Amino acid sequence: MSNLNEAEDYKILSFETNVKLPEETNENDIIKFNETQTINETTETKHKLGAYHYFKRGLDIAISSVALVLLSPVFLATSIAIKLDSKGPVIYKQQRIGKDGKLFEIYKFRSMAADNDASDLSTPDKHTKVGDFIRKTSIDELPQLVNILKGDMAIIGPRPWTPVYYQDMTEEQKHRYDVLPGITGLAQASGRNCTNVIDRINYDLEYVENYNLKSDIDIVFKTLKVLVCKEDGADGGKDTVQNDLALLRNQHLNLDNNVSLENKTTNTYTEV
Repeated sequence: MSNLNEAEDYKILSFETNVKLPEETNENDIIKFNETQTINETTETKHKLGAYHYFKRGLDIAISSVALVLLSPVFLATSIAIKLDSKGPVIYKQQRIGKDGKLFEIYKFRSMAADNDASDLSTPDKHTKVGDFIRKTSIDELPQLVNILKGDMAIIGPRPWTPVYYQDMTEEQKHRYDVLPGITGLAQASGRNCTNVIDRINYDLEYVENYNLKSDIDIVFKTLKVLVCKEDGADGGKDTVQNDLALLRNQHLNLDNNVSLENKTTNTYTEV
């Protein structure tokens, strides 16, 4: 029975992807055909990424290692300032979604009060004085250089979001997780948080599909311009998260309404 269900699933998959199978095809042939297709698609994806996929990882490790040494005075000064400003740990850790939808722990300099509840979206964030400054200057993101060395992140890539986003994303949108998340990405280089969540996802998907050395260099320079010009738009706080989730959920409602309308139209034609 399980083989039959798998075969039916593969028939549907073949129909949806416009893959034509021979008319006389048994269940085992369908399963073997799908396995071959999966292997070919994986090989094709790796070939498309090419050598830059591996070069990028080596470059990330090298740049992050050098940056940690050069920026050590900034790390020290920020740590002291945070300790003097408020009680609590210097480093803030939070679960984020990484490559292939796997959870990892992201590191940031703490910019909120120690008793701030990041999971409670109904209460406002409690920013510290030092926290406001390091958020505006993006200094709070520097500990993510350690995440890069650990293999959780890259310098350039889609920003890692909290798990609450994942469940409301479409399967197509989840392809933003096909690559390592980054400290900055195409969406941030296009205006940090000033675009809505759907636009940011579309920027991420564009990056995943076409990233290369030239695009990564362009993103670095555009990000620097955004930082210098302070084109920061939304603050990325709880209000932003609530607005993002509302937009993601609305897209499902719109999709359901479109499907219902199509079904109603089809039934009307049938009755006529």
